[in-house]
Parts: sequence; C-alpha cells; structure tokens
Amino acid sequence: MGSPALIIRASCEADRGAIVALHMAAFGEAEGEEVSALANDLLDDPTAMPLLSLVAEQNGQIIGHVHFSAVRVLGDEEEVPGMILAPLAVAPTAQGRGIGSELTLDGLERLRAESVGLVFVLGHPAYYPKFGFQPAAALGLDAPYPIEEKNAEAWMVQELNPGYLDRVKGIVHCADSLMVPKHWIE
Repeated sequence: MGSPALIIRASCEADRGAIVALHMAAFGEAEGEEVSALANDLLDDPTAMPLLSLVAEQNGQIIGHVHFSAVRVLGDEEEVPGMILAPLAVAPTAQGRGIGSELTLDGLERLRAESVGLVFVLGHPAYYPKFGFQPAAALGLDAPYPIEEKNAEAWMVQELNPGYLDRVKGIVHCADSLMVPKHWIE
C-alpha cells in the first residue's frame, strides 16, 4: 500500500498558523523566525498582490508551502507581469521526497496559465535551474539590493511565456514585505 496522496491547493486563511509553523520548522532557529514572519506578512501585504500561496497537504497535514508574489521591474517604460518565488518550505520529516519540486512546478504552471511573463527567485543555484531558472543579472534584471558576487548565480529568472525577457530590463521591485535588506543578504 502506497503513501497517501499529496494534494497541492491554494492556501486559505485557516492555513495561516500551519504555514507559519511549517516555515519555523523548516528553517530552524537560525532563520525560522525571519522566514515565517515573511510568509505571514506576505499574506496581508497589498503590494504582494496578486499573491499565489500554495500548500502541499498529506493526511490532513500541511507539509509544504510556497508563495509567489507580484513584482515590478523598474527602469523600463513597459511593465511586464512578474512574480517572485519566496519563500518555499517543506516540513523536515517530508524533505527529500520531491514536495518542494511539486509545489514549484504547480505554481509555475498556474502562473503560466495566467499569462505571467517572468518569475524570479533568490535561491540555490544548483536547485532552481532544473525548473528553467537562469541567472537574472546577466539578462539585465537586477535584484532589489546588490547581491554579492560570490552569490550572483543565486538571483535567477524564468520566462514563463515567450517574448518577455527581451522587453524589459532594470531593477526588480518586490512587495514591501520583501523589500527589506535582510532578506537579500546571504
């Protein structure tokens, strides 16, 4: 008998406590408070809208969560519909089973269907390229705050619908909750 089905769905207000607890557990003492506060703050941040918040649920327990929140690219006359993936967490007991990948792929597919042009992420350069992300600064898309040269490959973008990467360059401006320097320092 296999393990119970994994359900990926949009989060609801009743999930908020479980989402915060999940990020605390996944990121531990070192980063847990900061990341869980960010996950919670994004749910109420009007500048994050439209916000796509997805949970992975198994046996009635939330074991994964991801946010995709709105971004604007400053420095160009044209605004391209964009989002940023942050944060992503999987319960420690469920890590290594592909749940983070499933959440990421599901979110990207939903955004593609909504005609979102670009999705950004500041994340592990060995993890996110498998989803189609590539270094963003090399394409003229700069993070809200400078990224140290040693971490430059961690700032990435993916073009979800063709034709957007050629149409916009500049500094990416995120939701107010994410526009805090501590979120951009490694």
